[in-house]
Amino acid sequence: MAAPRPAPNHRVLWTFAISSIALFMAALDNLVVTTALPVIRASFQANLAELEWIVNAYTLTFAVLLLTGAALGDRFGRKRLFIIGLAIFTGGSAIAALSSSVGVLIAARAIQGLGGAILTPLSLTILSAAVPRERRAVALGAWGGIAGLAIAIGPLVGGAISEGRPAAPRPVSTCRASGSSAAASSRSSGAWFGPTSRAGQMARSSARSRSASSSS
Repeated sequence: MAAPRPAPNHRVLWTFAISSIALFMAALDNLVVTTALPVIRASFQANLAELEWIVNAYTLTFAVLLLTGAALGDRFGRKRLFIIGLAIFTGGSAIAALSSSVGVLIAARAIQGLGGAILTPLSLTILSAAVPRERRAVALGAWGGIAGLAIAIGPLVGGAISEGRPAAPRPVSTCRASGSSAAASSRSSGAWFGPTSRAGQMARSSARSRSASSSS
């Protein structure tokens, strides 16, 4: 029985680019917002508890739903759930950028955390499935390096955005940029990720292959 052909090089490159952009946004977002807390406090006249919830609404939602996002991808299709995660993250970013009260901003941050919890694990599984085995270690290493880059430059980006900004009703302007990037990635992802993958489909395909081999 012939071995399955690897994905074309251009599809592998696009899959790596989109997965890495999604991971970069999710890792960058929380650090940028954390650095911009003084601007948020001045814009909304927020107290300490409200500032804590602005940060924790994202991190708690992300941490609690991370495993759930990966399981849903295996159940309903990784590509489909990845695109849904990007759409949720984009919507949360848009709401955060347009928020006029602390409560709306906290809710938007929770929505962002939900989207990040879906797209982060699925970006890894989609990339792992798209890259040939002999190049998988390099691709996953680069994927992890991009996450480290986002963590390293997050405070720098947040400080650059916050410095010199007056108190305004929309202090987290970087959310709008991340939302635009998410929308662009979402439009491209359907064309380059290939067929929707499910753990059940892969298991059934493997079972059929073993059955065909034994019958021959």
